[in-house]
Amino acid sequence: MATNPYGLSLVALRNVPLFSGLSEAELEKLTKACGRRRVERSASVVLAGEATDSLYILLAGRAKVINTDEEGREIILAWLGPNESFGEMGLIDGSPRSASVIATEPCELLVLGKDAFQRCLQDNFPVAQKLMQILVRRLREADRKIESLALLDVYGRVARLLLDTSVEEGGRRVIKKKISKQDMARMIGASREMVSKVMRDLELGGYIATEGNLVVILGS
Repeated sequence: MATNPYGLSLVALRNVPLFSGLSEAELEKLTKACGRRRVERSASVVLAGEATDSLYILLAGRAKVINTDEEGREIILAWLGPNESFGEMGLIDGSPRSASVIATEPCELLVLGKDAFQRCLQDNFPVAQKLMQILVRRLREADRKIESLALLDVYGRVARLLLDTSVEEGGRRVIKKKISKQDMARMIGASREMVSKVMRDLELGGYIATEGNLVVILGS
């Protein structure tokens, strides 16, 4: 049996929500326009202010979306994992990158150029529809974060972050991806010391428990 040189990319694209509505033939056509890129831990994938020329699809590894404030402090906007894409907005409106993406683990990515991405949108309404759903979801998540910063104290923001990053497993809610106190602080706009105090208080109060690398939300 002949080997499809784009086989790995085809499997990867099939698992990406953005392209889930495409047929096998359409996916195979798209893979031929994709390149691959490997990025080491702590290296930048894209930088804020750069021209937007490609859509990125994370195949393996983990990355964070960040910005910096006027004093150079890092603000974490989102985390990215396998099968997630980024860079869509700039390809639509032609604006520079609005945030930087930094690898927190060695990452492997598919790269789809601007022209190929725009052709894909024009030729496939399901992709355009899925893209709108993804962007709307991100807008809702941004609204939720703004609401948290405006209305909740640090205890409330930590609690919401824990709930938002937890998953259902075995009848309980657990946080499987360990997030450092420093990263939590950067996500909710607080100091690391305050986050540590809140986490300690939540554990002493019986609201959360630590089991190895897992954080379990109790009574949820």
